[in-house]
Amino acid sequence: MASPFEIMVTAIGGPEVLKSRSINMPLPAPNEVVLAHTAIGVNFVDIYLRAGQAHSHNPQPPFVPGINAVGNIMALGSQIQGLQIGQKVTYTNAGVGSYSTHVAVSAERLIPVPPDVDDVRVAAGLVRALTCQYLLKQMRQLNPGTRVLVHAAAGGVGQILVQWAKRLGLVVLATAGSDIKVQTALALGADFAINYRTQDFVSEVNQITQGQGVSVVFDSVGKDTFEGSLKCLEPKGLVVNFGTASGQVEGFALQELHSKSLWVCRPTLRTYIANRHDMLSMSAEAFEILCDPTIRLDIDTLLPLSQASEAHRLLESRTTQGAIVLIPDSLINPQE
Repeated sequence: MASPFEIMVTAIGGPEVLKSRSINMPLPAPNEVVLAHTAIGVNFVDIYLRAGQAHSHNPQPPFVPGINAVGNIMALGSQIQGLQIGQKVTYTNAGVGSYSTHVAVSAERLIPVPPDVDDVRVAAGLVRALTCQYLLKQMRQLNPGTRVLVHAAAGGVGQILVQWAKRLGLVVLATAGSDIKVQTALALGADFAINYRTQDFVSEVNQITQGQGVSVVFDSVGKDTFEGSLKCLEPKGLVVNFGTASGQVEGFALQELHSKSLWVCRPTLRTYIANRHDMLSMSAEAFEILCDPTIRLDIDTLLPLSQASEAHRLLESRTTQGAIVLIPDSLINPQE
């Protein structure tokens, strides 16, 4: 067996602060299991925390980043029932960093993985699908024919969001940062797609909707798009800012919402899956999407866990189209 190791954020800073260190094999507490990771998700929140961007929780270095992974159970705590050695499980927001080969996790935060979905797709898609579940099902009622705007529609969350929204019968307007990504958004089912780098997306949305606007804007870009997102709304419309890829939204005058009685919210997945019952219920819907082979989920890059810093560089460049997944080095190079 290859020696276990983890990736540490050694200081607040750029990708270069991610360093590898050897660890002892974890031992489970009575309510924990030990997992051998097979695939590890890379998410923008990993970058926010590494860079020290204000978030709902900001751990101080050194810490292990990462919020989700999939793996096989290799050890059970003394109080564990209903789980088996070798069983495939996943987790997210479990209070542990996932950039590691092995980890001890509370059994309460584990989600069984259906047999008909592969590990990489789970690592790439679970957080994204869970996010889409609360965006589409829990923010406000969305009926067939409702107009929504999805920013970064060719990205990891955006891909699933567009496809799921179309399954619900919504009219989807999408933005993306290149002509190639615009074509991807259209291929995913978006009714209209806009290159926000070369077009004024506010004007385009106004023209497409004949001045009526959209009911909801799903905005994961943040600073660069937020002001325009407000201008795209119909009266009583809602901007959901669920990511800040371009930087945090800075203070704005509450009075800007007044003229059309607009709504703004900044939700986070952590809140929606805090309760185990809610987590499992949402996961069931998420896996219905992930287990459907007709749902497109692009995997942009697979990298060894030891190259986590390169994964962060790629994600921060905003040039990727799809997810980045880390694989323990020993699974890529069995000789190690």
